[in-house]
Order: sequence, then C-alpha cells, then structure tokens
Amino acid sequence: MENSRKNFFAACFVLIGTCIGAGFLGIPYVASKSGFIVAVLYILFFGGILLLVNLYLGETTLRTKRFHQLTGYAKKYVGRRAGKLMNFAFIFGMYSAIVAYITGVSESFSYLIFGNMNFSLIFGIVFGIFLSFLLWHGTKTLKKYEKLGVLAVLVLFSSIFIIFIGKINYSNLNYINFSNVLVPFGVILFALISSSAVPIASMILKKDKVLLKKAIIMSSIFSVLIYLLFTFIVVGFSGIRTPEIATFALGSIFVLLGIFTMFTSHLSLGNALIENFEVDSSMKKKRSWIFASIVPVLIYVFLSFFDFFSFTKILSIGGVISGGLIAVLALFIVKGAKIKGERKPEYSVPISWLLIIVVSLIFALGIVREVLSIFTPI
Repeated sequence: MENSRKNFFAACFVLIGTCIGAGFLGIPYVASKSGFIVAVLYILFFGGILLLVNLYLGETTLRTKRFHQLTGYAKKYVGRRAGKLMNFAFIFGMYSAIVAYITGVSESFSYLIFGNMNFSLIFGIVFGIFLSFLLWHGTKTLKKYEKLGVLAVLVLFSSIFIIFIGKINYSNLNYINFSNVLVPFGVILFALISSSAVPIASMILKKDKVLLKKAIIMSSIFSVLIYLLFTFIVVGFSGIRTPEIATFALGSIFVLLGIFTMFTSHLSLGNALIENFEVDSSMKKKRSWIFASIVPVLIYVFLSFFDFFSFTKILSIGGVISGGLIAVLALFIVKGAKIKGERKPEYSVPISWLLIIVVSLIFALGIVREVLSIFTPI
C-alpha cells in the first residue's frame, strides 16, 4: 500500500513537472491582450482536450506490453510515417521551447542589469554556450535539476500569491479585446502540453497501473488551477501593462526566480533531446549534443534579427505546431491501439471519428492562423 501511494505521487510529480515548465511565464501577457476571461476559456478548453489526449495515451500504454515513447507508439499503431511525424512534432516542440527559454533568460538578464533589452543577444549567446557546456559534461547527473525546477515554480507561485493577492485591481480582469481573441491559442496550448510524460508515468506505476487514470486526471486539474491562479494574479495586478515575460511586472526577485525556472527547464529539455537523438535517431554522443545544444543557439541568433520572433511568439508557434500534431496523432494512436492492442487495459475511454475530425479541424485552423500571423506582432 505504501509503495502504491509512493508510485502514485511520483507519477503525478512527473506529469505536473512536465506540464508546468517555464512556458507559463507567457500566459499572462497573451491574457492581457485578449482579456482575462478569454484566457480562462482557453485554459479550460485546452486543459480539457489535453486531459482527454493524455487519457488516450495512457490507455495506449496500458494496451501495450513493451515501453515506448510517443514516436514508438505512433510507429507501432499508425505506421512509420506517423512515427516520423510524431518525432518531428516532438523535436520541433523541444527546439521551440529551448529557443524561447534562451530568449527569456537573455532578456531577463539584460533587464535586470541594464534596465533594457539592448544586451539580450550577448546574454543569450553566453547563456546558450554555458548550457551547452553543462549538457556536455554530465547529462545524466543534471536530471536532479528537474525537481529543483518544479520546486522553483511552486516557490514562485506561492510567493506571488502571498505578496500580490491583496493588490489585485479587478477592473483589469473585466475587459475583452475581440480583435485579439485568437492570440492566446498557441501559448496556452504550449504551456499545457505534458503528453511525453504519460508513458513515463505509466512505467513508474509498474503493478499499480490501475492508478494511471487517477494520476492523469489529478495532475491535469492541478496544472490548470495553477495556471488560472497565476494568470489571475499577474493580469489583475498589471493589466494591459503585463510584459511578455510575466515576472518583469513583479520585481527583481521574481525575475531571478523566472531565470532559474527557465534554466532548469532548458536543462531538462536539453537532456531529453540528446537522449531522443541518441536512441531514436541512433546518433553518437557528440552529434546528439551539437543538435540539442549548439543548433538551438544558432537558431536563437538567427531569429534575434527579426522583431516578430519574440518570447511569446516562439512559444505560440511551438504550441500550435507541436502540440497540435501530438494531440491529433494521439487520437489516431489510441484508435489503432484499441484494435491492435496486446493486453486488456486497466481503463478505456470511448473515441469516435467525429471527435477526431473536430479536434483535427480545431488544431488545423490554429496552425493556419499561426502561419498567417507570423509577421503580425501581438
């Protein structure tokens, strides 16, 4: 019983830690552009869809005897092309997140030290190289920073709530800007993605897989509530003046906490990307390291010459393309698993072609919207 409880909370920790990364720092900004109420609807809507997606992926793991990651499940139940598409979605999402974190950290340091963004590029290059050095010298041991990152996020949330709950201006929460109602789409989708953690959570539960459904539901609800509370506090306090990186509005200590959160998230994703290249692409260590740590820095330098590729714009593009593809592919994966599965699952969630078509259309429209708005500043 004690082991079951320990495994359950460990599975929840992995799911929550994957969901609540540094992407949450961009939500208050897009919420301030569209209106808090619009952002709430997006968080609840995508929270519901991605909860369903994670439940489907959980069911898929339970129908399969061997452990796989998302790419493996796509290849097994849908086909090689689906596997390649899932691998692209995973890598694209990782690159988007890492480049966004380099952008966020560089702007944070420039803001803290000089009070402006004029030195962001220099800080970004230095930070990227520093992270590359860390990733080269011990990707395995650096996994301890994942737990520190989650702890930093919880400290950040708790401190912000205690300090700013009495400073809310409720008039900042009442307006809606109809011309910007689509702005939060990609950023919020990006912040809520945690699908890659579902197979790991299933593996953690071992003989207690009957608890997987409960772990997915509880972690999803917890993450959604945290995002709602954080957005409520920051937008209520800052209103339309909310900056792209939310902590800028709250003071230096919170900017530093935001930097640490992005630092640990970057390390976690860098580790995962190196392992993905080594395992799924059969790359040697040096080449995997180059693609996982040096290439993102080069992408960051290139994008820094274009004003429209801001912190939230990068998150938005990554969310819509990577999150959209993963969500749609997950529906086809579970459809195939229900037919070709190797064992009876501990739970099963109904699925229909109508649901697949509706969800696919929603994300397809999101991708089209994001591509069309790439050169349109928020």
